[in-house]
Amino acid sequence: AILVAVACAAPAPSVASGSSSMPTGQASQDQILRGRFLVVSHACGDCHGGGSNPAAFGWLDGLRDTLTQQFRVGPFVTRPKNLTPDNTTGMGRFSERQIFNALRYGLRPEETPDVEITSTVPGQGNFPQHPHYLAIPMPWPSWRHMPDQDLWAITAYLKSIKPVNHKVQDSDGPPDFWAGEYTVAKIGPYPAVGYPTANEKR
Repeated sequence: AILVAVACAAPAPSVASGSSSMPTGQASQDQILRGRFLVVSHACGDCHGGGSNPAAFGWLDGLRDTLTQQFRVGPFVTRPKNLTPDNTTGMGRFSERQIFNALRYGLRPEETPDVEITSTVPGQGNFPQHPHYLAIPMPWPSWRHMPDQDLWAITAYLKSIKPVNHKVQDSDGPPDFWAGEYTVAKIGPYPAVGYPTANEKR
């Protein structure tokens, strides 16, 4: 489950979303292979198609089996999107930065500007006042803690694979685009609290 900031109750540290090579140059083969490893090892294909096998039919091209791939969250049905770089039905129309922002901040790339995000607080800096978050169960609250270079590697890999024209129906969702589910009280702060906390001291 790939495509992985928060509605913070208090100001958070300024965020610099990466200085890796993707925004300024072509991805390297090593970067793409690192991204492939992360996508496979983090079970993106379990939701988005193909399981852990990049050679499988439907690899990362989104919902095909409504029994095993779609999810019911309360009254809503959410559907894994096509992650291949198809320009009309996949992620080909999004920039590397928009994909990075989806992984780091949970922001839907189709509704988020192609900019470096400078805050984690809605309405502060250039973080959207009313963010449109990725649908549950996309685990971006965990992915956001990954190093920048890993998120850029995932982005590079997703941009490198074969585009597949496969339209997935939009997910259902609440009017607040899941903002009520992505508060600090529910998913914790980003960046994480500094080490060591009281729970980590012996």
